[in-house]
Amino acid sequence: MTERKLTAGQKTMIDLGPLVIFFAVNYFYGIMIGTAALMAATLVVIIITFWIERSIPPMPAITCLLIMIFGGLTLYFDNEIFIKIKPTIVNTLFAVALILGLTFRQNFLKMLLGRMLQLTDHGWVLITKLWIGMFLFLAIVNEIVWRLFGTDTWVTFKAFGIPALVLVFGIVITPLLRRHSPPSEN
Repeated sequence: MTERKLTAGQKTMIDLGPLVIFFAVNYFYGIMIGTAALMAATLVVIIITFWIERSIPPMPAITCLLIMIFGGLTLYFDNEIFIKIKPTIVNTLFAVALILGLTFRQNFLKMLLGRMLQLTDHGWVLITKLWIGMFLFLAIVNEIVWRLFGTDTWVTFKAFGIPALVLVFGIVITPLLRRHSPPSEN
């Protein structure tokens, strides 16, 4: 039996789909129904991923779990603060996990991405430190946006601002990735 995999385009649609649904449903029906739609769309994405690939990568699984927890709290308590603080908590947890990994000489980023990305050991440490900074930056910016702006502005930031910041970050670190790739065998 051949192994089925999602294409890069399909993965992007799966990653962004729930956010776009969250944005659209929030726009028409408000944050509570938007949160329920985000939870449902995230579950659908996990099911589709599992159906196609017969496994669920760790990051989407963790993200789904946290969306269910914070979304569930939002709906149960009828309080939007829980869904708004989720990006702050998630990004802070990711940063702390990477810091602990480096402290105990376990590069979690390499464990997660090592099959897709080949870097020197120094490159992995450098990229991990940059991601720690990025996760902390995203946590701080999320706090600023949800505390100082209205819910619709925060939802727009969550759906489009955070992915755009991550995309720009990925583009900016690309030369660094190339510089710290091991020499090719050819």
